[in-house]
Amino acid sequence: MSGVQTLTVTPEEGEQRLDRWFRRRFPHVPQGRIEKMCRKGEIRVDGARARAASRVGPGQSIRVPPLPDQPAPERAREATAISDADAAMMRAAVLYRDDHLLAINKPPGLPTQGGTGQTRHVDGLAEALCFDAGEKPRLVHRLDRDTSGVLLLARSRAVAAALTRAFSARDTRKLYWAAVAGVPHPAMGTIRYGLVKAPGHGARGEAEKMRCIHPDLVDETPDAKRAVTDYAVLSALGGRCAWVALVPVTGRTHQLRAHMAEIGHPIVGDGKYGGSGQDNPGDGWGAQLGGEISRKLHLHARQITLAHPVTGARLTLTAPLPPHMQRTWQAFDWRVADVPADPFAEEA
Repeated sequence: MSGVQTLTVTPEEGEQRLDRWFRRRFPHVPQGRIEKMCRKGEIRVDGARARAASRVGPGQSIRVPPLPDQPAPERAREATAISDADAAMMRAAVLYRDDHLLAINKPPGLPTQGGTGQTRHVDGLAEALCFDAGEKPRLVHRLDRDTSGVLLLARSRAVAAALTRAFSARDTRKLYWAAVAGVPHPAMGTIRYGLVKAPGHGARGEAEKMRCIHPDLVDETPDAKRAVTDYAVLSALGGRCAWVALVPVTGRTHQLRAHMAEIGHPIVGDGKYGGSGQDNPGDGWGAQLGGEISRKLHLHARQITLAHPVTGARLTLTAPLPPHMQRTWQAFDWRVADVPADPFAEEA
């Protein structure tokens, strides 16, 4: 066990998230442990408490609490070994690759990063995506564990910093597809409810979720953040279910899931925000349609559009639906060829 240390972020390390800086300095410390140390105030930046997602830059001082000893090299290699099946799965998921970045179609059920009880995740499996580069690609944004679709990774630290800035400045555009309970009315609109984290239960905050706040009450609600989602109905199955396109204008945790539930049209298969009801009376319930359809979340990051961080060329990346959503679309006779790629562009 090491003692307390105070380390300085070097110019070579650039600007990055605190948890990523920590993982690169101490790769044997799991993500869940880092987040817990941040919550308890054991990790501090320039003497102040900081979240795992806080950004740190050159010259800042990081207080590092006592840490467990690094495992022996043999054990470390065993812990980070990637199976041939996982390596093949990750390479088959690649949608786009050049010298600077790559994009994968993240499978549903695979977390983006590690956390409490999570040992298999995109960040850990990214070693399989080195290809001709000398380093593993870096995450620049996240998708929920059960959300599938386009996920970008940078192939160098400089490109990671550029993409992170683009996401922060909202210079990228993400479009999602979802199946929702009922049919939203009007068929195209904007949801502006703010979001605040509602505590879960248990020692580790299990079942933590986001609570919607009326836009007029956001400024007076502690820790609430404004959130904006555009939606458009692409097709409907009577009044029972609808295929919708969603654009998160802001990028809050669980934004799309919480927003759709708040307007009475939760995403199909969403046990956290949709409940287990079979009916949809318009109060945020009814995400269960029965059978296989209800067993998995029907939310897919269909498309990302961005300026290439090196060439500046406009790049649009599209991911096909995962198998469980393909089966649902087939059952409902929803055809990809029948809808616009971007209904909001058509409207404009």
